[in-house]
Amino acid sequence: MSSPVPLGFSADEVVNNVNLGLVVVDRDLQILLWNDWMSRHSRIGREQALRQNIIALFGEQLTPGFLRALNNAIGYGLPAILSSAFHRSPLPLFVEQDKSDVPVRMHQSIIMTPLRSDDGQPTCLIQISDSSTSVKREKMLMSHSDALKREAITDSLTGIYNRRFFDESYALALRDAKRNHTSLSVLMIDIDYFKQYNDHYGHGEGDRALKLVANVLRAQMRRPNDVCARYGGEEFIMLIPGFTDVQAEKFAEGLRVSVSDLGIPHEKSQSGAHMTISVGVCTMTPDVSSDGTALLDSADEALYRAKKQGRNQVVSGV
Repeated sequence: MSSPVPLGFSADEVVNNVNLGLVVVDRDLQILLWNDWMSRHSRIGREQALRQNIIALFGEQLTPGFLRALNNAIGYGLPAILSSAFHRSPLPLFVEQDKSDVPVRMHQSIIMTPLRSDDGQPTCLIQISDSSTSVKREKMLMSHSDALKREAITDSLTGIYNRRFFDESYALALRDAKRNHTSLSVLMIDIDYFKQYNDHYGHGEGDRALKLVANVLRAQMRRPNDVCARYGGEEFIMLIPGFTDVQAEKFAEGLRVSVSDLGIPHEKSQSGAHMTISVGVCTMTPDVSSDGTALLDSADEALYRAKKQGRNQVVSGV
């Protein structure tokens, strides 16, 4: 029989140099193994931990999910995995460098493996790894994804919704209105003589004015389903479910006044000394066969008439 090959290192060296926590408990939940990683991140030394009941050692800091999994592993021989997604910090373990008065728990992933001792008694190996980096990476990816989604539906200059978002919202609102036999109001809004404003004051001031107008229009939104979007250039569009004709006209007039009250000087305007808007508004209760085009066309036609009749006014379509 050949002699065993010398390893050149001890099992203790392996246990204490792996980059994860290793704990073994017996059927009475007494700690039989406690490696250096656990000492560093729990701030409890090996001598203090060994032969201690793990629940008594940590007190009420262990999560119910951890205790349930440990009971199943010891009592029924069931292995368990506690992922950081559902069990973020089952044990009171902390980042080694965190010396703050109230340290934050480390994000952890835990594997429990049922074992048998030399005398056949049930034990459990608990492996704990630091998943803080992967959680941070996941948060960064989610944040980046959220940012991309926001960019896809918002206007880069004004920060309000863009035409793509309006089109998608309009399709959904139209479907709901047909199903529930409720009304939809569309308001087409155009800044009066904006080209002349840009030519006279410069594009920088033009961008600033667009932002101010967009903000004051958005501020009038009161309900979750109301939509205010930049439709293109100096044109904005609003979608408001549930208004009557009278309510929509009154709301549109309020928009016109709110922009006028900004008092943005406009020397080249032919509709007043300050920046103003024209609004075309239309309210309909779409029938089941409607594709929504008539409502949009009617609001657009009303805006055209408002501009033709002198601007700085509200005109209703039919």
